[in-house]
Amino acid sequence: MEFNENNWGSGVKFVEERRPKRFLRAVGIILLVFFSASLGGILGGYYVKKNYESNSSGITLPNLTQQTTSALPKNSINKVAELVGPAIVGVNNNVDTLFWGKQKQGSGSGIIFDKNGYIVTNYHVIEGATDVTVTLSGGRKLPARIIGSDYETDIAVLKVNATNLPVAKFGDSSSVRVGDIAIAIGNPLGEEFAGSVTMGVISAINREITVEDRKYKVIQTDASINQGNSGGALCNENGEVIGINTLKITSAEGMGFAIPINEAKKIIEELMKHGYVSRPYIGVAGTFIDEEQAKEYGVPVGVGVQEVVRGSGADLAGIRPGDIIVEFDGKKLTKFEDLQEAKEKRKVGDIVKAKVWRDGRYFDVRIKLTEQIR
Repeated sequence: MEFNENNWGSGVKFVEERRPKRFLRAVGIILLVFFSASLGGILGGYYVKKNYESNSSGITLPNLTQQTTSALPKNSINKVAELVGPAIVGVNNNVDTLFWGKQKQGSGSGIIFDKNGYIVTNYHVIEGATDVTVTLSGGRKLPARIIGSDYETDIAVLKVNATNLPVAKFGDSSSVRVGDIAIAIGNPLGEEFAGSVTMGVISAINREITVEDRKYKVIQTDASINQGNSGGALCNENGEVIGINTLKITSAEGMGFAIPINEAKKIIEELMKHGYVSRPYIGVAGTFIDEEQAKEYGVPVGVGVQEVVRGSGADLAGIRPGDIIVEFDGKKLTKFEDLQEAKEKRKVGDIVKAKVWRDGRYFDVRIKLTEQIR
């Protein structure tokens, strides 16, 4: 109870006497709020329902049906894969062994360029083979005959007994630019991954690389090229073959190389025509003597002859071991490649003038270029 000195004796007022009134008032307020909320919810739900029913006929729901991949637009990679993929084949290099019969010693890729079964691949793919098998894109296996091969350019042509085959179109590698899209198609690591497609860009053109005793001028790309891709196609966005995949640098990522198709075309024509590539031949082997060596030994700069092939043009012209060729076909030789480049501008049967140094004097010779077959 509550009391004070002012109301002592006049009556006792209990605080608890006011609690029922306050409690009822509080309950009333709560009921009023609850009722209002319930009424608002009912009216709001009724409004939403009516509004939905009145507008449902005008609502357009998204089409939730599953779309097939074929309905999606094709990009350039899809188109190239569909266009060129069927013309890419697997090439197996088989050898006869003494105890185990025929064994596969390697595999690569190839490109069908003629519907009657002519296929281009790399020389190193079929090198040393006693038997070659080609696997078409559908899985059909056919024996292949080697029409011709060329060690220096790493090109070979095969023939299978089939007609109406899908054919890849050769493009123009001289129009290739750094930064262009590059698409590689082949069989990396063998038939298990046949028809693999990788994409990148043209990283460089006219790149010169040397492998063993061979020098190549190639297209460089970062499109993934692995073992087994050799002989496959490097294509542009139009589905044209611009190169034949040949090499990669294994110690670096994204450094693959392809033989430009314009260079390959000339070799393919020679192989189709003769079975080999006819090249002009001088008939000498030697080493280049640079300026430092020339000063040391008191001789001129040029190609020092170490060996002369009997019966060759050089032999018939009177060139001997110990001679130094300082000029060839009017070109002063400043490096060994100068002799090769000058020779390659000529053809078999041409007679070329050369300046030679021997025992302190110069003299001119005329060399008839013979045919080199390798």
